[in-house]
Amino acid sequence: MASFSSIGVGLGGGVDVNKLIQSSVDAALMPKQALQTEAATVQAKISAFGQLKSLVSAFSDAAGKLTSVTGWNGVTAASSNTTAITVAATGGAAATSFSVEVQGLAKAQTSMSAPLLPTGSPVGAGSLRLELGKWSDPATFTPGTAAAVDIAVSATDKLSDIAGKINGANAGVTATILSDASGERLLLRSKGTGEEAGFRLGVTDADGTHIDNTGLSRLVAGATVDYGVNAKATVNGVAVTSSTNAFTNVAGVTFTALQTTTAAVDVTVSKDNSPVRKNLDDFVKTYNALNQALNQITKYDKDNKAAGLLQGDSAAVSLQNTLRGALQSLSSSGTPALRNLADIGVVSVGGLGQVNPTGDLMIDSKKFDKAMENPDAVRAMVRGTDGGNVADGSAGKIKAVTDKLLATDGYFASKDKVFQSALKRNSKDVRLVEDRASRLETSLKARYTALDGQMSKLNALNAYIAQQVTTWNKA
Repeated sequence: MASFSSIGVGLGGGVDVNKLIQSSVDAALMPKQALQTEAATVQAKISAFGQLKSLVSAFSDAAGKLTSVTGWNGVTAASSNTTAITVAATGGAAATSFSVEVQGLAKAQTSMSAPLLPTGSPVGAGSLRLELGKWSDPATFTPGTAAAVDIAVSATDKLSDIAGKINGANAGVTATILSDASGERLLLRSKGTGEEAGFRLGVTDADGTHIDNTGLSRLVAGATVDYGVNAKATVNGVAVTSSTNAFTNVAGVTFTALQTTTAAVDVTVSKDNSPVRKNLDDFVKTYNALNQALNQITKYDKDNKAAGLLQGDSAAVSLQNTLRGALQSLSSSGTPALRNLADIGVVSVGGLGQVNPTGDLMIDSKKFDKAMENPDAVRAMVRGTDGGNVADGSAGKIKAVTDKLLATDGYFASKDKVFQSALKRNSKDVRLVEDRASRLETSLKARYTALDGQMSKLNALNAYIAQQVTTWNKA
């Protein structure tokens, strides 16, 4: 606040007018402090409900996993000889077993040129053509759908240059140089395995002769070829082949051959309940985190006489009751013995039939294992029957509740609107208080200035009269 350097002259100079004005302004601003405290409380509630929304979202995701068919289709596959065969089963595969024998592994086609001398010298000008396809026999090649790749070779290109060009052409073939005492050889290998991943190398020699032992023709003349083959196996005595060592979709199972076998290898596929248990564990974990947060924020500590931020808040209590009610919802597709989550072992921490002051959940493993002896019934109770409405299951009903809470027009969106409106009103009230105090300060300054002026005039008049009286008395 600006001070009055001359004020108080007319008032006798002993009056601290600035302090008087400041005291009046401070008194007018007192409601601002309460408004700021109120705004801080609203901001804290916004943060608290934001945390609760995040926890509800995590709980909703966990409920969603229980409604997903993926978690209920878990299977496990085992091989009696993992050094020869490894197995993996896709979700939903039926429990089964079969025997496998491997007669041969898949191979890629390879070729090796005759040795070239002198080492490191140019090979010869011309062009190479690489084609991908299938060899029916050493004399019959059927090109595939991929276009042939032509590679130009200059008169100065060495074998290493040619190998680099082949690798850079992305023609489905890799090239390597092998050097020994007899010279350099060009090694080619198809990138894929099996009969369909063969290749053919053709040469157009600049000297006009394409199959002799001079110039670029040396890369094909006298070359040796090892053709690609499919992997071969029998499943329960039935012959199967694969272009790779992985045999897919055999009763919903993929088995990979690592070596040939001399005896049958048993493959077993069985139901795996661990994904269901994990999803249920996550469901309980996310619910407990949400429930504990609600307990903490709405509790009253009688020992310290301290209330939680939302203690007594009807909205928070309603949220907790809504969630607890959803947990008790009955499945429309369950059996008489399986109607809600408690029937498959999701019970209160205090134990079945006991009072649990916190409301936290746990999984009774014995009860869960007993229920999972009939996994189809558990699945129907939790996520509804196949082809039916997921919302009929217990998890579906819970998911519907959480989705409604999280909707753009749901519980949390409504609470946020209320809080934002409260902050706007608070901000408006603060401005009103500040404006009122500012007007009061301006008014008081004007009044004290006017008063000071009048007092100065009166003091001057009083001094004149006193002077005249003194003069009269002397006369």
